[in-house]
Amino acid sequence: MLTDRFGRSIEYLRLSVTDRCDLRCNYCLPKGFKGFEEPANWLTFDEIERVVAAFARLGTRRLRLTGGEPLLRRNLPELAARLSALPGLDDLSLTSNATQLARHAQALRAAGVSRVNVSLDSLRRDCVHDITGSDSLPRVMEGLMAAKDAGFSPIKINMVAMKDVNDADIGAMVAFCIQHGFVLRLIEAMPMGDTGRAASYLDLQPVLRQLQTEFDLVEQAATLGGGPARYWKTRDGGFSLGLITPISQHFCATCNRVRLSVDGTLYMCLGQEESFELRPLLRAGISDAELEAAIRTAIELKPERHEFSEKPQKLVRFMSMTGG
Repeated sequence: MLTDRFGRSIEYLRLSVTDRCDLRCNYCLPKGFKGFEEPANWLTFDEIERVVAAFARLGTRRLRLTGGEPLLRRNLPELAARLSALPGLDDLSLTSNATQLARHAQALRAAGVSRVNVSLDSLRRDCVHDITGSDSLPRVMEGLMAAKDAGFSPIKINMVAMKDVNDADIGAMVAFCIQHGFVLRLIEAMPMGDTGRAASYLDLQPVLRQLQTEFDLVEQAATLGGGPARYWKTRDGGFSLGLITPISQHFCATCNRVRLSVDGTLYMCLGQEESFELRPLLRAGISDAELEAAIRTAIELKPERHEFSEKPQKLVRFMSMTGG
């Protein structure tokens, strides 16, 4: 098993297949941003498969495809099929903004993707337009229903909750998720880059107390995946709510994941700068044993915790550069 110097088992890899996105969420990418990675520097499908296979041999069991918007990477279902066939991987999932999902849902499900997280911050068309810079809500809804029809389970809605932006929409989102059998995950905005720091931070602890009272929620033991969310459910089990609270109640002591960016850089923490470049080693022709050794070396760089609260100005890279 991969274990870092603080005794945490690293069994979850988040793989960014592109840093590009067709939306411009104002907490993620600035308007007019053009600093994307050159395609020549993207890991190829063969290189991605080599790295993921090495992680799997080292005990990583969960893999999530992310971006940017991962469905902008051409032939993504082909890559998903190759990765889902690797020995040792138990869980292949996808995070998407769902604008392209209607076209790809069936192919992704057939390729072995079992779970989908969809980023959706409001059910109000004007609010979504303000946040994403695009009238994207109809396409997102079409993608969500296509994912439901394709049999993905669970389908989770990732809602970045922001004060005086969409906090008044949380109740409507709960009702929507109950209606469709979706899991709702509320996420605190993180101060990543200037865009993240400009987001209107909302402490989710008071929100949780209000929802517990309104919907009679009880704490849920099941994690519903390998991520950092803590879950509550209605007493009949018909609805689950997850909270991701990197600021108000961080979860660094149990962090089990690292991120691989589209250019082959391993990032050990969203809130720190420690990284390790695999692409030069891959293109220099290292052996599988050397690749595994490089991954172990990289994991040793993983810091104990982020410093979002203490040093909110520290991180200059945007979320899309790291991978979601």
